[in-house]
Amino acid sequence: MITSDQLKDVLERADALKRYLDIDKRKVELEEEQLRTQDPHFWDDPKAAQVQMKKVKGIEKWIKGYENVRTLADELQLAFDYYKEDLVSEEEVDTDYDKAIKAIEDLELKNMLRKEEDSMDAVMKINSGAGGTEAQDWAQMLMRMYTRWAETQGYKVTVTDMQPGEEVGIKSVTMTIEGGEYAYGFLKSENGVHRLVRVSPYNAQGKRMTSFASVFVTPLVDDTIEVYVDPAKVSWDTFRSSGAGGQNVNKVESGVRLRYQYEDPDTGEKEEILIENTETRDQPKNRAKAMLLLKSQLYDRALKKKQAEQAKIEAGKKKIEWGSQIRSYVFDDRRVKDHRTGYQTTDVDAVMNGKIDGFIKAYLMEFHES
Repeated sequence: MITSDQLKDVLERADALKRYLDIDKRKVELEEEQLRTQDPHFWDDPKAAQVQMKKVKGIEKWIKGYENVRTLADELQLAFDYYKEDLVSEEEVDTDYDKAIKAIEDLELKNMLRKEEDSMDAVMKINSGAGGTEAQDWAQMLMRMYTRWAETQGYKVTVTDMQPGEEVGIKSVTMTIEGGEYAYGFLKSENGVHRLVRVSPYNAQGKRMTSFASVFVTPLVDDTIEVYVDPAKVSWDTFRSSGAGGQNVNKVESGVRLRYQYEDPDTGEKEEILIENTETRDQPKNRAKAMLLLKSQLYDRALKKKQAEQAKIEAGKKKIEWGSQIRSYVFDDRRVKDHRTGYQTTDVDAVMNGKIDGFIKAYLMEFHES
């Protein structure tokens, strides 16, 4: 049975969310933005209309999220009072508490994701490090971990390109995580190098081996985001996809390879961005997706520049070095530890089955911008 202090905590956090989210102001804003959608010429410019509808839905989600928290907090207060009169059981009060606290924590977490890109879908690329079979197996284990996490959260995972390992595992994989809220906002915590320490099943002497794999996460842009791609710097190759697919694989060049000659607008440094997509047997669809992935990369580069500039301004704040070792998974010691936040757990099996919310929350709490 919950205590009166726990009830007080729920009610205070619900009140605080109303202030943090400025719900009264958002309600006024929602009315104003909805009025714009009632203009008879609203759909004359479909792209602008989509942007406006996205804005309206965004405001609605915050209001509905808070109203759900308020309802659950009030129901908990009522259940607590009814318990004193023997009208409800301890279990019913505890159940109402669990519902309220989960809704509050979910909204508090989303409140940390205020940037435009946080609400976007995500592109994740996993590369195996040096070490051959062991590293390639580790990369595939990470792919499975993130796929399990995404599916649990209700996202759709699509593999757009995968390079299988020579014996087991994968050399690299590119996946899109779509169809839910805040995929990039949550998964940006996973950017960096992941280190595995275990007794290798591929080593005859049973030695303890260390393997590395890198994870890169970028926002997946949509049609409402303007990203300029210079057509003069784009070239295409086609190739036959390998793997499952029957006779079509050997006869149709459905795989596409996009090359973009990128030039840094500040330094003038040149680099070729290479994107391969073998997602479907339809070459035009693969081309369209490859272009979307290119735009996502270009958007992400511009985003990183902004972040770097902001880091210089806020030099006193703790910084995150993208690409550095962020987390260690030590199997025989039953420990997974994040080196940025200090958060760790001994439930290695749960983590490898996709239960990484604790790491994500710890990261957002430490590094979110107020």
